[in-house]
Formats: sequence, structure tokens, C-alpha cells
Amino acid sequence: MLHRRTLLGATALLATPLATSLATPALAQAPYPNRPLRLIISYPPGGVTDIVGRILAEPLGQRLGQPVVVENRAGAGGNIGAQAASAAEPDGYTLLVGTAAMFGVNPLLYAQSGVDLVRDFTLLGTINDMANVLSVNPKRLDVSSVAELVARARRGGLIYGSVGNGSSSHLCATLLQRLAGFEATHVPYRGSSPAVAAMLAEEVDFLFDTTATSTPQIQAGSFRALGVSTPTRASALPEVPTIAEAGVEGYAVSVWNTLLVHKKAQAPVVAKLREAFGQAMDAPTQAKLRASFVDPLLVPPAELDAWLRKEQSTWLRMARDARIAID
Repeated sequence: MLHRRTLLGATALLATPLATSLATPALAQAPYPNRPLRLIISYPPGGVTDIVGRILAEPLGQRLGQPVVVENRAGAGGNIGAQAASAAEPDGYTLLVGTAAMFGVNPLLYAQSGVDLVRDFTLLGTINDMANVLSVNPKRLDVSSVAELVARARRGGLIYGSVGNGSSSHLCATLLQRLAGFEATHVPYRGSSPAVAAMLAEEVDFLFDTTATSTPQIQAGSFRALGVSTPTRASALPEVPTIAEAGVEGYAVSVWNTLLVHKKAQAPVVAKLREAFGQAMDAPTQAKLRASFVDPLLVPPAELDAWLRKEQSTWLRMARDARIAID
């Protein structure tokens, strides 16, 4: 009996590592994704980053076979959301919508934040391109052109709003002041929705905001569009001149959004995400983006890294030239 018990015990000890070794590969090979993903939006609900993120989330989830849940983590020009995504487990279940300003302004304004989007994230693809629109509320400031705004601003005392310190809205206004030779007081808001509300309430004289969030107000007659930031006219507002056309030579700022994942995500996971993203950016999704007054931006995967290097360099130069600073 003793011999038999000893033999059974030894067999059990031998079987345990074997069972573990057989089970481990099965666990490691669990299909990705096998649970919902979260998509961090670094601005509040209602802004363009939130709008395009939500447009993308549904078809992306359909292609991945799991829901993609939007999570708004606003603050510090997108740095709060970027920090949250960077600190998350690098398993491919946390994605981040990146902005041009997060790549090209935040490294200057928040140099000590510990966030470096190029170092910390892999670019999965580009989502959209758009203009910022320079608008006024004619009930507060009744000017009809960029030239009239500049002439009035040179007399001093104007106040402008932005969607936040370090945002593309902030950069566009700072660049206009430098190139046109005037100074105005900056009031940063926490996203497009409160900035638009401030304009409607006649609290600020002018605002740069994206076509996605300003076009409805322009069409309703609440805002008067004076110019768009891009080097060519915006498809959402083809009748509005570019700021360069309106007389501010050298002015050109294009705003974009991207989809990012943690740099340490495994290669098969990144490949799966890129494939799903490419499929999600189909004709219906592009139509939804255009209906929201932004243009789809489709950069081929092989060109993504070169595209990002060029765009970040351009934005960093603009931010330095404009001497953008936190107010």
C-alpha cells in the first residue's frame, strides 16, 4: 500500500508540470482581441477629436469583432489622455486618437510631462484632415474680413478664445498675431463645445475652431467665417477664403487626427489593428467624416512614418516660430 501511494504521488508530481506546459501555449495563443477595447479621446465630448473618434469606433469594432468603447480623458492639450494611454498595459486593448498639436506643440509646452508620442506609440493610420476656421460673432465684433479684423486688433483690446492651451486653435491664433502684427488676450477653454458656447455668448471677439464644430454655427448665421487656416480652401466651406488669400502671406495650418497604439504592443497585434483600421476606413466611414465637415486622410501604411516625421517637423517649427506659450 505504501509503495502504491508513493507511486501515485510521484505520478501526480510529474503530471503537474506537464499539464502546465501544455496549458500555457493554449493561454498564450488566445485570439486577439477577445474582449472590448477602449479608445481614449484626449478632448471633451463634442469636439472634433471626439466626433471622428466616435465615427471610427463602430466600424473598427465591427472589423475586430469586439466593441471599441470611447473614453474621454481631457486636459493639458491632450497630455492627460496620452499619459493614460501610455500607462496602460501594452496589450493592444487601449488605443489613442492623436492630434497634430499633441505631436507638434505639446513637446514644447509640456516638455517635462514624461509623454513622447513618437517614443511611446505606434501610428496605426491617419483618420482625417481639416481646417481651423477663423470666425467672429458679428453681434460682438462686426467685421467682414481678415483685413478688417487685423485693423481692429491693431488698435488693441481684443480677446480670443481657443479650445485649450497648446491646441491647434491656440497655435492658429498665435501664428496669426505674429504674421499680422497684433496682440490679443487669450482665453483657453476645455474643448470646442465650451469655446463655441463662449463665442455664442459674446464673451470673446474671435475664435479659431475646426470645420467640424464651427460650420453648423456658420451655416446658421451665428458665426461669420473670415478665413480658413489651410493652404487651400476647405471642402466644407468652399466660399470662405484661406487666410493667406485674405492677405496674411505665409499662413498655412492643416489639422489632422491619427490612431495610435502603445509602442510595446506585439507585432501580430499591431498588424491586426492596422488591417482592421484599413477596413474600417471604408466608403461609408469616409462619407460620415465628410458629413461632419472633415475630409478623410488616407496615407498608405508604407508611407506613415515618413508622413509623421514631416508633419511633426512642420508643426514644431510653426510652434517655435509663433512662440506659443501657456497662458
